[in-house]
Amino acid sequence: MRLKTLEVKGFKSFGDKVIINFNEGVTGIVGPNGCGKSNVVDAIRWVLGEQKTKALRSEKMENVIFNGTKHRKQGNLAEVTLSFDNTQAKLKTAFTDVSVTRKLFRTGESDYQINGISCRLKDIQNLFLDTGIGSDSYAIMELKMIDEILNDKDNSRIALFEDAAGVSKYKKRKKETLQKLDLTQTDLDRVEDVLFEIEKNLKILQTQAKKTERYYQIKAEYKQTSLLFGYHALKNFDDMVVGLEQKIEAQHAEKLVLEQQLAQTETEYERLNLELAEQGQSLMREQGILSQYLQEINEYEGDKRLKNETLRLLNDKLENNQRQID
Repeated sequence: MRLKTLEVKGFKSFGDKVIINFNEGVTGIVGPNGCGKSNVVDAIRWVLGEQKTKALRSEKMENVIFNGTKHRKQGNLAEVTLSFDNTQAKLKTAFTDVSVTRKLFRTGESDYQINGISCRLKDIQNLFLDTGIGSDSYAIMELKMIDEILNDKDNSRIALFEDAAGVSKYKKRKKETLQKLDLTQTDLDRVEDVLFEIEKNLKILQTQAKKTERYYQIKAEYKQTSLLFGYHALKNFDDMVVGLEQKIEAQHAEKLVLEQQLAQTETEYERLNLELAEQGQSLMREQGILSQYLQEINEYEGDKRLKNETLRLLNDKLENNQRQID
């Protein structure tokens, strides 16, 4: 496995896209102070998953994005890509060319990719496991690391030899296993606490269980009693329905009799209406005759009054004549 290229864009001092080719025979990067050698190492560490800002010589992760100059505005994205030749199949993948990419946006979003496919940081770490390549491995050497190895600061020399011998991966697995064991022990402690609480509340739960059992027993008895009550109620209802049906039949027969009587009554009513109409016509005729009689009587009474008046005048005249004769 051989490192082929390093592609940097928007990372620290690399405002423009820069591609560094590691051809055959290239074993290091040299140059004057301030030319960006350490930034190249930081870029390799960063793309391999370095999470400590102190190791990247920054106060916060956002500072790895190109901050701009007097003549250029700051960038919004830091992107680094490492390409490897995997013809010897050192990496556990079917690709002969493997590229690892890390992106960080100024908004805080980040992305890891393997051959252009998004993945997790753990996937990248698992890819380089057992290869001696990592963000803190001996494969990436910088000046302060050489000083630490020479001075054997914090047992860095032993760590270098263990990493080169492939022991560090087992120590890492041991550490992960111990962490899992600690978590398991914590879970066991919690289980014991839960068991203690369960045993503490067991009597209460048993009492509640007996009450629940008694409840279901009473509920079953209530259901049976309700069914029996419903059966008797339904039977009484059936008897009531039979009685009502008999009453309905009797009322139906009575209705037929009443309908017949009503028909006879209507017939008699029509006959009486006809008789009344005839009597009315006869009454109108008699009233006409009566009116004629009354008119004749009125005329007679008028003649009678006139004649009585004439008779009175004649009597008065007769008396006057008699007085004159006397």
